[in-house]
Amino acid sequence: MTGKKQKFLFVYLKTGGGHYAPAKAVSDYINNHMGENAEAVLADGLEKSIWLARLIILDSYRFLQNRAKWIFELIYAVHKLKSFSYLSAFLASINTEKYIEETILKELPDKILIFHFLLIDPVYKVLKKHNLEIPVTTLVTDPYSAPLLWYLKKDQNFILFSGLLKDRLIRYGVDEKNIRVFNFTLDEKYSRCASPEEIIQYKMKHGFKKEKVLLILGGGDGIPRGIQILKNILKSSRSFEIAFVCGNNKAMYNEAVKLKKKPGSDDLKIYGYVDFVHELISSADLVITKCGASTFMQILLSKKIPVVNSYIWEQEKGNVDFLVENNLGVFEKRIDKLSVVIDNLLFRNEALAVYKNNIERAGLKNGTADVAGYIVSSK
Repeated sequence: MTGKKQKFLFVYLKTGGGHYAPAKAVSDYINNHMGENAEAVLADGLEKSIWLARLIILDSYRFLQNRAKWIFELIYAVHKLKSFSYLSAFLASINTEKYIEETILKELPDKILIFHFLLIDPVYKVLKKHNLEIPVTTLVTDPYSAPLLWYLKKDQNFILFSGLLKDRLIRYGVDEKNIRVFNFTLDEKYSRCASPEEIIQYKMKHGFKKEKVLLILGGGDGIPRGIQILKNILKSSRSFEIAFVCGNNKAMYNEAVKLKKKPGSDDLKIYGYVDFVHELISSADLVITKCGASTFMQILLSKKIPVVNSYIWEQEKGNVDFLVENNLGVFEKRIDKLSVVIDNLLFRNEALAVYKNNIERAGLKNGTADVAGYIVSSK
């Protein structure tokens, strides 16, 4: 070991997988590949918060995204007003500051990385309170259309995932020298595509027997309107298998199990929360999904075609625009039209080839190694 081992504190919230997944990906890379000289520690900002705070911040987030998306989108819209954004940051700080303070004082890290906008305020409050001069970098997990809460504090160091968002922050008044742009960060397994031999092994492992596989995948809580999507596809005549991932959504899982028991559903496989999403994506030819950042990037880096059925306006709109404008995937919000889209892509080779070629030419790559290297080497 050369010199003092650096310690990095990564703070996040589990409001969907889009904040935790990048934090874990970068921390795992540092610990696995740079562990001789560096150590990354993960900390959930709500670890010791009262149950009510977790209910409001976490459970309401899940409920609104799956059951009342229009309310979530309304909340997003009003947070374009600075007064609402400052209020939310203040209320979140009340419930996270104590644990953040305990963690910083316990770990005394060399650097702090923030992976959720609601933790920016408490981190800086703690550092000011204790006169700690610990460098802080905020990694904005929304690649294209990030909420104002990310950059209310202009004098931060930022890691971004697109030049488009960089331009937006500069127009808002953030100094360009405080911004670094990298490719999106994902688990290291997404740094390369599965080989044809590996895909065959994955299909055998998970019991897929037909040539074509359709994967229906949302975030950690399943895809919105997932049961409606599944019912509609099961109605159609098909010569492909279906893998349906419900995540932590137990109600969706139970409904899917009921559908599985009906005649004509033998080619349906149902999963709850899984830690082998990479294998399912690799096994699939097509993926119906929502347009969360981590999910659609996992699909693209696996060289598979995303068919987006829903997204959160306006937070995920940039993700959809990126897909559609670059002809990397399909956006179809009408559930009754999904079967036509599926047949067109799975059984018309020329249509499938167009998207596959576009994805290949886009040259997308996993930015985790580069982000980890920058974090460890930067002052």
